[in-house]
Amino acid sequence: MNENSQTLSCVMIPVSGRQLLLPNVSIAEVVDYASNDAGTGAPDWLAGYLDWRGLSLPVISYDAANGGYLTVPGENRGRILVLNSVSSNKKLRFLALITQGIPSQVRIGQEQIKQLEAENGPADLMLVDVDGETAWIPNLDYLETLASESLA
Repeated sequence: MNENSQTLSCVMIPVSGRQLLLPNVSIAEVVDYASNDAGTGAPDWLAGYLDWRGLSLPVISYDAANGGYLTVPGENRGRILVLNSVSSNKKLRFLALITQGIPSQVRIGQEQIKQLEAENGPADLMLVDVDGETAWIPNLDYLETLASESLA
């Protein structure tokens, strides 16, 4: 990379059968997997609630929110990613997302990433190639809409 190029600190997040890519600033914290039961009648994508810093956060399964199945992580593998909200909804400052492993840090420059053609699910914003690895950028607006519905 030349001296004038800018890089962005990002996180690659393993979910079932794919990985997600988010900027580091969108993540408030990564915690061990633990959530309360979602209860009967809960939507398929709602894995439960996380008690975090005095808040009860809806825990979303990206896979289920994208039309797949809720996959609970294996012992010692899964984490919950606490995400900062991007919306103006004052009731929803954070939401949580199940991972299938430990997220990893990457620094990405503009020349390292390119958009790929793919059929997107409702939770997908776009598919990208990052130095030969594919990753999905999630549709945070959609995930926040789901989380808001679980709090209503």
